[in-house]
Amino acid sequence: MTFSIFHFFKDLFDKKNSFLGLEKLDEFPFDKEMLSCKRAGQFPDLAIRICKTNELFSGGELIELKDSKSYTVSSFNSTIPTGQKDIRKLVKSDKTDIYQQMISCGDNIFSLLEREVFYLIRGQKQSKTKIVLVHGSFFETVKVQDLITNSFRQVLEERLSKSNLEIDEKTRLILETLFSEQESFSKVRNVEKASVKLRFRIMTEVKAEGNILNSAKYPQILDNTLNFVLPSHSNDEDRLNFDKMKLVFGNENFDNFHIRHHFNGNFLVFQIKL
Repeated sequence: MTFSIFHFFKDLFDKKNSFLGLEKLDEFPFDKEMLSCKRAGQFPDLAIRICKTNELFSGGELIELKDSKSYTVSSFNSTIPTGQKDIRKLVKSDKTDIYQQMISCGDNIFSLLEREVFYLIRGQKQSKTKIVLVHGSFFETVKVQDLITNSFRQVLEERLSKSNLEIDEKTRLILETLFSEQESFSKVRNVEKASVKLRFRIMTEVKAEGNILNSAKYPQILDNTLNFVLPSHSNDEDRLNFDKMKLVFGNENFDNFHIRHHFNGNFLVFQIKL
């Protein structure tokens, strides 16, 4: 069998009516045969099995579920959204749940190190619904390391200003570099004689310009539609995605168009009514 994000979208399409009466997004009847893991509350919520037999479809994509009772994308807890993810940063031990699930599904996990990341987003506003399966690069307009570094720089500048302190440029650069990795914040810190442990968590909230559910910013994403949103860097990339859609869907008639991200260029959208 062939597995990929395109086949995953086909499964969503075939069951699109399920979205309307669904209490929680993770209760959607996903095709279990297509998935190498399904988890709750940890990135990724879903992972597609690696496709070993088809050169056009690699499979292995990672999917995070985002469910909201409004047209605002819910916050990203702990994991900053990205377009790709090195699987080695997620599967650090053969004792982890994600490793056990993927192995039991027959995946050679490390045969595909760089995984494409997608977000399945549902927004609900009164009786209206928007469903969007979007590539993570829609949210990654600044590299994660730069995002953390520049955020920490703001904190540092604020504290120095309030304390009337100055530090030399070399010290400033060292401090910014030390706090540029997300892993620095995700570890639990154990302080001697403290009765509690401390862990800092990074939460990421989407600006209006990056909120694909925002009707004012992205009016083409209509109410009561199912959307598949892919990066569009070139005509060749678009043609390849059209070819993949045709292979998976045949002659199914989707509306297709481009939207322009306010910070990150063009994206190709395949849209159909729910």
